[in-house]
Amino acid sequence: MKSLRLSVFALAVLIAVPVLAQDKPANNMEILRQKIRADKKLLVAANMDLTESEAKGFWPIYDDYQKDLQGINERLGQAIQSYADAYNSKSLTDQQAKQLLDEALSVQQAEVTMRKAYADKLAQVLPARKVARYLQIENKIRAAINYELAEGIPLVP
Repeated sequence: MKSLRLSVFALAVLIAVPVLAQDKPANNMEILRQKIRADKKLLVAANMDLTESEAKGFWPIYDDYQKDLQGINERLGQAIQSYADAYNSKSLTDQQAKQLLDEALSVQQAEVTMRKAYADKLAQVLPARKVARYLQIENKIRAAINYELAEGIPLVP
């Protein structure tokens, strides 16, 4: 469980602070990202109890899901960075706040749409209980990340 918390915290940091990549050599950030991805994959594998046949169908879909999720994470990171820049410079306007809110809601909608699409794909290779289990695992990880983000992002002034 502690390993999960560390992995989730690291994911949250990578999402919330994309500028870290500018402060450290790119190869160090890429190594960290790969470590987090590997830890997450191990966590999923340990909790899915897949048969060999199920695994053959599941892991390619999992990899595609993670790639699509990375795009959503990048959008979220950009929105958070835009908010942080405006917040720190004390220059957040109503128009900027509306744009950031619209983008945040759009990111959330994109994630829900993606989950629905992948639930259908997973249902073609896994029993419904295992599809639900995988999406629960992803949801728990996302909830922990969202908690970390919410804790670290100040309210709009």
